[in-house]
Amino acid sequence: MRRIAVSMAACGLALAAADVPRARADSLPAPVTCERACLYGVLDGYLAALQAHDPSRVRWTPRPTVTENNVELRAGDGLWGTISGLDAYELRFADPQARQVVAFGVVEETTTKSPYALRLKVENGAVSEAELLVVRPQDAGIPFVNAEMASRPEFNELLPKAQRTSREQMIAAANGYFDTLQLNDGTLHVAFTEDCNRREDGTQSTNTVQAILDPISKFGCADQFRLGQYRYDDRLRDRRFLAVDEERGIVLAGGFIDHEGRVGDFKLKDGTTKTSMFRRPHSFVLLEAFKIQGGKIQGVEAVFHTVPYNMPSPWVK
Repeated sequence: MRRIAVSMAACGLALAAADVPRARADSLPAPVTCERACLYGVLDGYLAALQAHDPSRVRWTPRPTVTENNVELRAGDGLWGTISGLDAYELRFADPQARQVVAFGVVEETTTKSPYALRLKVENGAVSEAELLVVRPQDAGIPFVNAEMASRPEFNELLPKAQRTSREQMIAAANGYFDTLQLNDGTLHVAFTEDCNRREDGTQSTNTVQAILDPISKFGCADQFRLGQYRYDDRLRDRRFLAVDEERGIVLAGGFIDHEGRVGDFKLKDGTTKTSMFRRPHSFVLLEAFKIQGGKIQGVEAVFHTVPYNMPSPWVK
């Protein structure tokens, strides 16, 4: 995995001492700016510490919040004790304005490989938040987890300034996607590019030739929604828009999909009868990256995991 070496100076971690004995608002040091290279450096250090099973190698704030699969843990618990390696695949992006850095990849735990998504918040060079979803095939409650993932060129490109979308519009597009998915009735609340693809827990779920998961997976992003395929998704709740990488055109969102289990058979907009796969109360927790091109969604990279129905989020107070 490519790693970006960043000096402490690049992160701007040297703070000027206050020149008066008593701290006043105008004499306190300003918050340190951590740009893209700095944030990637913090991410590299975190991942190296994780692989070394040594949380003491991470510079933490005094009271960091650390979660794994929507459960708050102490730093050093969970994956810190079981990781045996990281695969080469990685998608990373950063939001210096929000002080966030994100990685999607594949983690190994002895004989198991799992897709993961990791979000770090960086305060003055120290990690104040670490949010991790690890989709272990044995535990995820999802039949199609795939850890053999290839890089997606559309997510890795830097957009020319003329093709970039404002932060507000990018967040609105991601929120519009969730509005489209919630109680999906065929109405689109966001625009998609013609080549839009979605990958879920490492498996492509749009524009597939063999349509292994479901016949609907042969369709593209927009056409699946126009058919009303996801009528059984009752709520997209506790939505959080966590990182906006304007240079790359990527938004990271978090939240839950709740299924009440009340929907049985239903008809798609073309008259086809479908049966909901959720006939009991059920919830997914998710971290989802949206690639935005010209205000339209071009790609979706989703990592989600089954949790108890209506489980609250430690990130939403």
